[in-house]
Parts: sequence; structure tokens; C-alpha cells
Amino acid sequence: MSDALKPIRIAMWSGPRNISTAMMRSWGNRPHTIVVDEPFYAFYLKATGKKHPGAEEVIANGETDWRKIVEQLTGPVPGGKRVYFQKQMTHHLLPEIDRQWIVDLTNCFLIRNPREVILSYIKRNPEPALEDLGFVQQAEIFDFVREQTGKTPPVIDAHDVLENPRKILELLCGAVGVEFDKAMLSWPPGLRETDGVWAKYWYDEVARSTSFQPYRPKNEPLPDPFREIYARCRECYERLYEYRLH
Repeated sequence: MSDALKPIRIAMWSGPRNISTAMMRSWGNRPHTIVVDEPFYAFYLKATGKKHPGAEEVIANGETDWRKIVEQLTGPVPGGKRVYFQKQMTHHLLPEIDRQWIVDLTNCFLIRNPREVILSYIKRNPEPALEDLGFVQQAEIFDFVREQTGKTPPVIDAHDVLENPRKILELLCGAVGVEFDKAMLSWPPGLRETDGVWAKYWYDEVARSTSFQPYRPKNEPLPDPFREIYARCRECYERLYEYRLH
């Protein structure tokens, strides 16, 4: 099979409270592309017992065997599409999941300033632990991919995307080996069949959107109890930030 026809499986690794769902909309609006929404979420909820909105429904409707999930992510691309975009949450990749399969994917990383992540997250969950925010896991996955492949995977920052979506998406597409398509810049409103069953709890804003929203800085102060968590997240963020496409 020629390289132009080979399927490409793109795993975008993000933490929570980022623009990962808008990014899924962007990729899902491309022709010849299928997306999957947080494939390890049901496994993660069952394994950790985290009390997320609709957790029982998510577990009942999702795959909870991580080995079967890996088979789906590395096997035939659904619908015979060429591009398989996988919206992945770094904190869902629990330590018991073997990571070697990741090397067979085209990996990229979506980062966001941890101050903005924490301020957004505590509106939904006022007492996050460090592992809930995904920064440490994101850095670990990034290091693993670099070590295993000998290459630095692409990194994009949410702020840069919102400031100039076309430029950053063009850079990202070039880095992962697909043609940029202007269909990635806007999309119809509403939910999708490819959204997880949790969409009704989390995707109100994205469901109303038709494009990436302009960047709006968060100016409120970070509460004192999160200073230590913020410092650790900041270390991980800055390590990846130095490699960002811009």
C-alpha cells in the first residue's frame, strides 16, 4: 500500500479542561477521518472509582478491558477511513496499562497553562489531586514516546491554537504527515454520534460552538491551597512547552 493510502492513527494526548473536545470537532470535520472520544474513560472510572457525573452510565456503555481498547485503537480504522483521530486523556492511562502499543501510533500533545487548567477544573471539582490534572502523566508519555522512537513528537499549546488556529493546525498537520484541510477551522453545532455518553454533562459549550473560540485570559488569582500542585504541574508544562510548534 502506498504511503498516501496507508491509514494514520493520530493519538492526541491532553489533560482535562483543555480544548481537546474542540480539537476533536476540528479533526472530525475533515473528510476521510473518524474520531474516537476518550476511549479509556470507562476503564478509568471503573478502576479508580472516581465519582464523575454519569460514571455508572459511562462504565455501562464503554469498554472496561484496557487490552480490548488497545486492540481497537491499533486495529483496522473504523469505517475504512484513512485518518483515525484519537482524543486521549493522559490521566486515563493508568500505570497498569502496558504502553508499548503507543509507539505504533502517531502521537502528538496538546498542552495548556496549568494555572488556567486548575482555575477551570476547580469549578467542577473543588479538590483535585495532582494525578487528576494529567500534567505528570503527560510528561511521562511524552518522554516514553521520545525514548522509544528517537524523535520528538509534536506539541501544540491551547493558547497558540486559539490565537491563530489556521497557522497551528497547518503546522500540526505537517508534523503528523497529513494534508491540512480548511474544514478543520469550523464545524456544525450540536453533539455527534462519536461523542462519549458523557457529552451531555460536559460538552454544552462545545455543542454550541462552530469554531475555535477566541482566547480569553483567566485573571482571577489561584487559590493558595493549589500553589504546590500548580508548581509541579508547571514544571511538566514548561518541559513540553519548549518543544511546541509555533
